[in-house]
This record gives sequence, structure tokens and C-alpha cells, in this order.
Amino acid sequence: MPTFSALVLSLPTRNSTVRMRVWRALKGTGCGVLRDGVYLLPRDVPAAAVFPEVEAQVRSAEGFAMTVDVDFRTAKQLDHARGLFDRSPEYGELVKRTQADRAALPKLRKHKGEAALQRARRALEDLAAIDFFPGEARRQAQDAVRGLEDEVRLLESPGEPRARKGRVKRVESIRYRDRTWATRKDIWIDRMASAWLIKRFIDKGAQFEWLESPRDCPRKAVGFDFDGAEFTHVGNRVTFEVLLAAFGLQADAALASIGAAIHYLDAGGIPVADARGLETVLRGIRGKSRSDDERASKAFQVFDHLYAAYSSS
Repeated sequence: MPTFSALVLSLPTRNSTVRMRVWRALKGTGCGVLRDGVYLLPRDVPAAAVFPEVEAQVRSAEGFAMTVDVDFRTAKQLDHARGLFDRSPEYGELVKRTQADRAALPKLRKHKGEAALQRARRALEDLAAIDFFPGEARRQAQDAVRGLEDEVRLLESPGEPRARKGRVKRVESIRYRDRTWATRKDIWIDRMASAWLIKRFIDKGAQFEWLESPRDCPRKAVGFDFDGAEFTHVGNRVTFEVLLAAFGLQADAALASIGAAIHYLDAGGIPVADARGLETVLRGIRGKSRSDDERASKAFQVFDHLYAAYSSS
């Protein structure tokens, strides 16, 4: 049975600065209000560490505060406590906003669609951080954000490949040396990262062609990240992850970490700490580069630094 910490306090009436500071700190924890002046959090969540800090602030302002452990004795009491943390209304509002943004996408410019997606992701992450008893409402919000992600990807990357069924087969690396590799032009997240992986770890002599259409792929080129390509999405793996598996590179922890970020940015799912910053840098490269060759060259430098950082951690 979950146990809780409770902060019991009485604030000095004349010190509005402390009152505002305490209100902001408690609001950020996602705590439940058991009654006026009694705030509740599950004992084992990171946010519970804020209670002693608030207690010290209140005492220094000559108010009363103490943190105590609370164990509810009956299932009814526990259900009441858990109900204080019900995030269903907030998730419901997020779903409504996300659905409205999705419906409006055809009329928006690309950067506005991406901004809407970033807002939805950030709101979902913020809510999840204070959702201590997740349920169906969170799943519905996750589905809504994934739907928005899919629509934004289609706008940003027309021709995004559909995942093939089956398993990823290991290939003979020697067959892929000094080859021409071809993918769709206007390269973005998965294609940028995959091209870097190819050049740095699979085929150091690789040459790249950026295709107007997959139909333009040269007969002897190795296609990647489009329908019908030799290497493309398989199951729930994006192309970068498929290349890792096909060439036996999954054991490299740094590459696996990059793969997790690419998966999140290209297909959604579990948030990755560094993904949003990586996306911002790559978006800047995409906007400032005049050709795919220039985009690839600059993106390769970013991935080189990211790989070095993950390798040394």
C-alpha cells in the first residue's frame, strides 16, 4: 500500500513574498491538498524532496511547518488520497488541444506545425512528471500526441516510409564497401543520422545521392529510408535502428543512445533527455544549409560530437 508524506503549514499573514514562493514551489510538485494547509505527496517520488525545503522557508519567515509521514489504514482512505492526484481533467484538455492542432495542420506552415508538436510533447512530459498514479487518461493523451507527431512528420517528410513486417537480418559488411547510398532529398532526422552512421561505421567510402523520388534510385545504389529500400523501417524500428541491427552495431552503447533519440524524434514514444536539443540543432542546420550535401556535412559533425560525449560518459 503506497505511503505518503504530508506537509502541514501555517504561513505568516503579512509576508506575501514567502506565500507566493511557497505556492509556486508546491504547485510545481503536483501535490494533493488534503485540507487547507495540508499538502500530500507519495513518499517515494522525487518531488517529495521539496517539502523539507518549503518547511525551512516557512520557518525562517516565522511561520509554522512540519513534514510528517502518513499511512492510510483503509482502502477507502487510500482511494481518497489517490483521487487527489487525478490528472484526467488536465489530460483531457491536452487531448482537446492536440486534436485541434492536428485538425489545423493542413492550413499551417511547417514551422507552426512543429511548434504545436513541441508544445504538445512538453505538456505531456510535464503532466507525466506529476502523474503519480497513471491510467487510461495518460494513454489517451499519449495516443493523441503520437497522432500529431505522425501528421507533422508527413508534412515535414513527404514519402515517410511505412514499416515492413518481420525481423532485421544481419548482412555481410564486405558487400557494402565503397557503395553509392541513396535516400529521399531534403534529409531530416532519420536520414541525417543514418547517413552519418553509414559513413562513419559501415562504409567509409560511401557516396550519397539525394533522390527527388524513390523511383529515381540508381539500380546499383543501396537505398535507405524509403518504401522499397534495402534498409528502411522494420516493425517499430526506424531506419537508423535497422542499420544498427543489420550491421551488428547494437552493442555500441553510444550508438544505442543516439538510436533512442532518433527513434523518439522520428517515431515518438519514450522521451529521451537529449532528443529535443539535438532536434533544435539539426533544425538550424536544415534551415541554414543550401543543399543536402551541406546539411549532411554539418549534421555529421554534430553526431560526431554526440557520439564522443556518449562514449566518454
